[in-house]
Amino acid sequence: MTQPPLHLVNARLVDPATGEDGPGALRLRAGVIEDVHRGAAPAPGEGTVVDCGGHVLAPGLVDARVFVGEPGARHRESHRSAGEAAAAGGVTTLIQQPDTEPVLDDPALVQFTLARAREASLVNVHVMAALTRGLAGTELTEQQFLLDAGAVALTDADHAVADARVFLACLRYATSTGALVVHHPQEPSLARGTCATSGEFASRLGLPAVPALAERMMLARDLALVEASGARYHADQLSTAAALGPLRRAKEAGRDVTAGVSIHHLTLNEYDIADYRSFFRMEPPLRAEDDRAAMVEALAEGLIDLVVSSHLPWDEEAKRLPFEEAATGAVGLETLLPAALRLVHGGHISLAALFERLSLAPARRFGLPGGRLAAGAPADLVLVDIDAPFVLDRSTLRAKSKNTPFDRQRLEGRVLGTWVGGRRVHTA
Repeated sequence: MTQPPLHLVNARLVDPATGEDGPGALRLRAGVIEDVHRGAAPAPGEGTVVDCGGHVLAPGLVDARVFVGEPGARHRESHRSAGEAAAAGGVTTLIQQPDTEPVLDDPALVQFTLARAREASLVNVHVMAALTRGLAGTELTEQQFLLDAGAVALTDADHAVADARVFLACLRYATSTGALVVHHPQEPSLARGTCATSGEFASRLGLPAVPALAERMMLARDLALVEASGARYHADQLSTAAALGPLRRAKEAGRDVTAGVSIHHLTLNEYDIADYRSFFRMEPPLRAEDDRAAMVEALAEGLIDLVVSSHLPWDEEAKRLPFEEAATGAVGLETLLPAALRLVHGGHISLAALFERLSLAPARRFGLPGGRLAAGAPADLVLVDIDAPFVLDRSTLRAKSKNTPFDRQRLEGRVLGTWVGGRRVHTA
C-alpha cells in the first residue's frame, strides 16, 4: 500500500537554497519532501495534517563538529543522548569527531560507530575519521579505507598537525582520494598550556594566554600547503579577525577552502570569563569583542561558510576545577539555534542566510543531502518559534553533560518540532 502523506500547513517556509521566506506548506511522503506549496496552499487531501501555527519551518540543522563519547566515554555522551539533544535543538544531522577512545583511525571502528549510531540515535549521524594515527600528527592513516568505511572527512579534531611535512603529505594523499581535510588552525607551541587570549584582560586575571596570532600563523601555513597540494580544506573554527585576511585571499585565488565558526565565538567574548567560570573555557579561547564582531560580519558576508555547535560534553568533575585546570569546551546541540537567532534578532543576518550557514552550507561541504525545501529533498525539518523567549536551565538539557555557558541566560527561539526522514523525533 502507498504510504499516506504528512501535510505541514500554515507555515512560514524558509528555504536557504533559494532565499525564499514566506507562507506555505509541505507535503511529505516516504521520508522526502513530495511537494512544496508557496503562498495559500490548497486544502490537504488524504493523510495527516500538522498546523504549524505560522511559525518558521526550515531544513533541519547540520552540525559539523560534535563530540560523542562512543566508543569509550558513554558517561559523557552516548549516541542516544546526543540524538535526543540534537532533536530537541532542531539538529537533524550531526557529524561526529574522531577523538574517541579508541580514536577512529581504523575502518572497523568507523563502521562500528556508524552502526551504533543507526541503532541508537534519533537523528542522522556521520563521522569524520582521523587524519593521523592516534591523532599524534606523525603517521598518516589509510584515507581511502576510512572513506570506503563511511567517513565523510578526515581530521585530527583539536590536535593541530604541527609538522608541516606531515601535513603536506596528508594533503597530497587527500588530493588523490578526494577527501576533505578538516584542520584546527592553532599553532600548538604558542597555544600549549594557555586558557585565555593574550591582552590586558587576561593579564589582569593572571591567566596564561595565547596570542591571536597563533590562529593566523597556522591558517596561513595550511593555506600555503593547500596551494601546493590542491587539496580540499576546511578550517574547523576560526575566531580572530587576523585570520580572515588569509582566508579571503585563498578564496579569491580559487582555492577549495572553507571555514567554520562556533556559536560560542559568535555570541560570547573574553569578558565572559571574568568570574573564572570554567563553563566559559573554550578551545580556542574566547576572544576580544572586536574579534567576535569580525566573525559575525564575516559570517553575514559569507566569508565564513558555516556555524557549528562545537558540542563537547564533560562531566561535572572535569569542569568544577580552577579555570586553568578545567577541561575545555561546552555542550551546544540544544543551544545552537536559539543562540544563533541572536544574530537575526540583532539585525546582523537574515533568517534565510542564517539557515544557509546552519544547514545548506555544511550539507554541501560534507557531501550530504539536505538543507533545501524542494521536492525530492530529505524530509529533515525543524519547526521553530523564533520569537519565543525563555531562560535556559541547564538541568533541563537532554545531553548527559550540562556544561553550557548559556545557563540562566535569556534566549529566543524555541524548537517546536523536528522531523528526520519524515518522522517526528521531537515535540515541544
